[in-house]
Amino acid sequence: MRARLILPGLLAATALTLAGCGTETTASSGSAAEKSSPTASGSSASAQAGTGTAAVPKALRFTGTTVEGKPFDAATLAGKPVVLWFWAPWCPKCRAQAAETAKVATEYQGKAHVLGVAGLDKNAAMKDFVSQTGTADFPHLSDEAGEVWKRFEVTEQSRYVILDKDGETVYEGVLPGGEGLAEKVAGLTG
Repeated sequence: MRARLILPGLLAATALTLAGCGTETTASSGSAAEKSSPTASGSSASAQAGTGTAAVPKALRFTGTTVEGKPFDAATLAGKPVVLWFWAPWCPKCRAQAAETAKVATEYQGKAHVLGVAGLDKNAAMKDFVSQTGTADFPHLSDEAGEVWKRFEVTEQSRYVILDKDGETVYEGVLPGGEGLAEKVAGLTG
């Protein structure tokens, strides 16, 4: 008699446990990568882009705070190519890239996104850099803890990571003075 009562309960508990072990990544359940990422937003809303229908690729499932202190969700960048510009406020190479990066951000506004990811210093220095270089027309994250840098495995400043509209990395490296950035973005938006 006891076995009849315990066995169905044990089977039900096992079925519930196994149901949670799948690898399906849907907007309603959230993926394991979203939950384990140190900068993941963790909300099911992040699985859909701010543009409405584009699915948010894994690369854009992170949040942060801008140098201006505003919350930022990278999911809003989904559906278009994205230029991630990793810079430090004291870096002369980064300063040399600023004008070209700002030009590309303006030229491809609405077709591609540019996001500065500042690190290796304090937020006050980051704000000063943005003001001094004329790059305030696109958002910059204050990544003092280096979480976004780690996410993209960036180990040095003055680095670009370019993602296509599906969130796949198509370029990662240094572009001295930003030279070649416009051509790379044009190839993704053309």
